[in-house]
Amino acid sequence: MHYYRVATDQGTRLVGRDDRKAYDLTAARDGLRDFCDLAQVAGVIDTDIDGVTERLTADAPLLDAESVAEQAILPAIPGEVWAAGVTYEVSSDAREEESGRSEIYQAVFEGDRPEVFFKASPSRTVGPGEGVGIREDSEWDVPEPELGVVIYRDEIVGYTVGNDMSSRSIEGENPLYLPQAKVYDRCCAIGPCIASPATVDDPRDLKLSMTIERNGETLFDDSTSTSQMVRSPEELVSYTTRHNTLPELAVVLTGTSLVPEEFTLQADDQVAIEIENVGRLENSVVTV
Repeated sequence: MHYYRVATDQGTRLVGRDDRKAYDLTAARDGLRDFCDLAQVAGVIDTDIDGVTERLTADAPLLDAESVAEQAILPAIPGEVWAAGVTYEVSSDAREEESGRSEIYQAVFEGDRPEVFFKASPSRTVGPGEGVGIREDSEWDVPEPELGVVIYRDEIVGYTVGNDMSSRSIEGENPLYLPQAKVYDRCCAIGPCIASPATVDDPRDLKLSMTIERNGETLFDDSTSTSQMVRSPEELVSYTTRHNTLPELAVVLTGTSLVPEEFTLQADDQVAIEIENVGRLENSVVTV
């Protein structure tokens, strides 16, 4: 099942969508307003989120599945978004190239402890159809398409598509500038939905693709597989939550292996990221 938040004339609603139908879960139970509510109920009755949904479908009005996708907004409001770096070998190579400090990134790629860093607060996170930001003081900006792991009380409850916007020029100048390269207004996008673990099946065997268009012309179009990740989502979540109390609902981005070379984003570019079994996230680009 895929879970959406949609904006309607009746307010924000939680919708569960399978291959054939879209169910208005808020209409079935008024207390279910967002994905966090659903995860909370699942925890109370000791089942998974799809198990809760199965109990509600008989009472849930059906919605037009296509309109659900068109009306989708940020699928959940995570209290925090964290991210991992250098989880793919190509990412290690790219970071070495931009910084000229190969030993730092190779040590992370080969080490026991992954690179994990704070990425975004709710105010810095945007949903589908909204503008992702590039810094006005940066000369080299790229999107980073990533599988996002949705966690509720430190447990994995779903997956989403993430865009970890990055200033490669700022980070490349000095690795200690990483927070400025990664954390700023509109630095993160997630959506358009959250896919349940049962729907995703194996998160390390998913096709991931990204396209970038400018003035109707495709400037970048490439794909990869999450099978190239050297660390599992469970490992990344484990390190993120160690001695670190997270909000009730959070997202961990798992790193990227699609890094556009010799390319920088411009305002009004269009970025589309698609992950098999999860969804397709589309955003325009704005300068912040």
